[in-house]
Amino acid sequence: MRLLLLSNSTMAGQPYLDYPKYDIRTFLGAEPVTALFFPYAAVTFSWDDYEARVKARFNEIGHDVISIHRFQDPVRAVNDADALVVGGGNTWNLLRNIHDHGLIEPVRKKVMEGTPYVGWSAGANVACPTIMTTNDMPVVDPKGFHAFNLVPFQINPHYLDANPAGHGGETREERIREFVELNRSVYVAGLREGCMLIVNGREMTLKGIHSLRLFRYNAEPREIPPGQDLSFLLQRNQE
Repeated sequence: MRLLLLSNSTMAGQPYLDYPKYDIRTFLGAEPVTALFFPYAAVTFSWDDYEARVKARFNEIGHDVISIHRFQDPVRAVNDADALVVGGGNTWNLLRNIHDHGLIEPVRKKVMEGTPYVGWSAGANVACPTIMTTNDMPVVDPKGFHAFNLVPFQINPHYLDANPAGHGGETREERIREFVELNRSVYVAGLREGCMLIVNGREMTLKGIHSLRLFRYNAEPREIPPGQDLSFLLQRNQE
């Protein structure tokens, strides 16, 4: 199994998908790859526009994408794909379309067999067992919270350490502590901006400009620096 799971697509002040483009190129390899792109997280702009935006960046690094919405048979498109790329946006809308097209098991089987998977933000969320640690507003019924279950832990993309000034609501940490209180056997990885998890078989490492904040029931959160081995999080039995 090979996964590249990114917290975000764009760093402030930089072009879209610019900071991780060379990591994506390295992950997909030197030979040109046309990846199957999932645009389903887009809500306020079209899937055609989303495909064009991602295509431009992938072409810059010697690869290409074609969107799954262009195929009459999405399951067959997954089965025939050389790589899978799942873009960010609204996680609930993304998962709703995944469920509507019956893609949970085909994608999981394909990735478990070795097909590379790249996902950012919502695309990283759906690599988890569920989308229950997304930050997004539930704008649509996803027909169940269960996702691709490629990794046995949860990711919280765009993890922030504090609330904006003047905001009186719960912090991100408080929300995640609620999750682990009710889901006591599940780790949650707070993945900060500019960071990514790289999975190669049974090995996983963190790359980026910040540490990862790891949450678990009945334990203080841990800060894990970039480059550290996180393979223990891939164990299916984490009790």
